[in-house]
Amino acid sequence: MTNAVDEMRAKTLFDVIKEPCGMDTILSTENLCRDFKIGDGSVVNALKNINIEIEKGKLTILRGRSGSGKTTLINILGALDKPTKGKVMFGGRDITRLSERARDDIRRYKMAFVFQSVALMSGMTAYENVDFGLRLAKYPYEERDKRTRECLRSVGLEKRMFHRPGEMSGGEQQRVAIARAIAHKPDIIFADEPTAELDTATALHVVKLFKELVARDEMTIIMTTHDPSMIDIADKVYTLEDGEIVE
Repeated sequence: MTNAVDEMRAKTLFDVIKEPCGMDTILSTENLCRDFKIGDGSVVNALKNINIEIEKGKLTILRGRSGSGKTTLINILGALDKPTKGKVMFGGRDITRLSERARDDIRRYKMAFVFQSVALMSGMTAYENVDFGLRLAKYPYEERDKRTRECLRSVGLEKRMFHRPGEMSGGEQQRVAIARAIAHKPDIIFADEPTAELDTATALHVVKLFKELVARDEMTIIMTTHDPSMIDIADKVYTLEDGEIVE
């Protein structure tokens, strides 16, 4: 019964989030602001009137120094947080106005996340980590094994799929996290500083993998970074300074 209810909720969600925001736009913001109150009662303006458009099938980078607001922005774009004011338009709808349950469903079925810490289950193999992600997304049982192997093969880990994270390098762990993110075929992937803990060569390899996914599978990826060496690989770059987009 629970599975049937979950499937019905997913179908309803897909009916709602299906209208294009523009011919090439999958996600956009309108005058997005985010304020935080700190201990002494004063207010910090973390984001100020952010207006951006994310194109389908492109790698977009949000760049900026620590404290520039890029993580705050990606959290709001990914429905993990809400703005103080302004809109986030996804699939033609303002997702900031949806209920928490609807936002949970959007994250589960339509989005995916790759974090700096990789956030893998240490007791599970690479295969089990990807399969677990598919189970959470209610991916059809009979297709899970094929899809899990397919995704690990696409990131070059077909020979390491039965190793646990502790038996892998940092770059391999991040590739498992990417395989898990793409497995349920999300509309958009958010990667928050995915290369921050990696050496330069490994970091470039991970970003080139993102680029391959964009070119081969038409994935839409938004990535934050403070590393200038990553910029030339992006299709589009937005630079943040003190919570604002600058040229």
